[in-house]
Amino acid sequence: MQQPRDFSLYGAVDLGARQAATQRRQQAARTATAGASGNGEASAFVVDVTEETFNTEVAARSRTTPVIVDLWADWCGPCKQLSPVLEKLANEAAGDWVLAKIDVDANPRLAQAFQAQSIPMVVAIVGGQMVDAFLGAMPEAQVRQWLTQVLAVADQLGVRSAGVNGEDGADAGLADAADGMPPAYAEVQAAMERGDIDAAAAGLEKALAETPADPVLKSWLSQVNLIRRVSSYDETTARRDAAAGPGDVDAQIKVADIEMAAGRTEEAFQRLLGAVKRTTGEDRNKARLALLDLFDIFPPDDPEVKKARSQLTALLF
Repeated sequence: MQQPRDFSLYGAVDLGARQAATQRRQQAARTATAGASGNGEASAFVVDVTEETFNTEVAARSRTTPVIVDLWADWCGPCKQLSPVLEKLANEAAGDWVLAKIDVDANPRLAQAFQAQSIPMVVAIVGGQMVDAFLGAMPEAQVRQWLTQVLAVADQLGVRSAGVNGEDGADAGLADAADGMPPAYAEVQAAMERGDIDAAAAGLEKALAETPADPVLKSWLSQVNLIRRVSSYDETTARRDAAAGPGDVDAQIKVADIEMAAGRTEEAFQRLLGAVKRTTGEDRNKARLALLDLFDIFPPDDPEVKKARSQLTALLF
């Protein structure tokens, strides 16, 4: 088993509108996959994930139930061998874990976020962390053994579903995710599901007013604000301005946001650290605050955050 590492979730968010053609393609792929598995009915334990639904179906759900991500494509022969095995095991597990299927052709940002060099690629996400992964079509016995190891890690991390107990799996997972959260959580979740980023931000701000020390809500709000910012940028212009003006703090901040949204965490951090190093006064403070805002996306003990924070301290003092 690999050591658990924090998984970069913001890189898996689609910052643009999905085209109708892509939606039709995913629907066709979903139908084909159901037919290949011999089960034409939708399963509560197997979900098709898109760039819009990743945060809800994988990031949020993994906090209460282990999520196994299957990165596949219609042209991939080994994928067609492995996917039915994973679906069978997910249905047998009956909610102990959930299978999230991602068509890499229809969701290139997700493939990039997972750094998928080849497929099939199967990734275990537990509590927002990527705890293990494998490539290729393993036999069912080996997949079962791998899942046993993953669930053992989930137990150690305190993230393990007890099954749905008669409830619909998806509904149960969302209900579990809502347990202990501020009342505005359901409003935020609904807003994210329908792609209303402004409403999600407003809901998170309301929830944080009630529980200002909640690190999860702070992280979500930072992610939502990142999405809102990047959605307003022209990437070509931002990159051109940043390349032409290393001292142009606003341009450097925009490109750092773009890099962060694409999952390139270290590049984003180093860009802003460079801006802090090259500037003084108000410009330096602006770069510093932008970097701190990106830090809030992660848990405080994230290794990359700790490293960048130490570098920031060295630059400032």
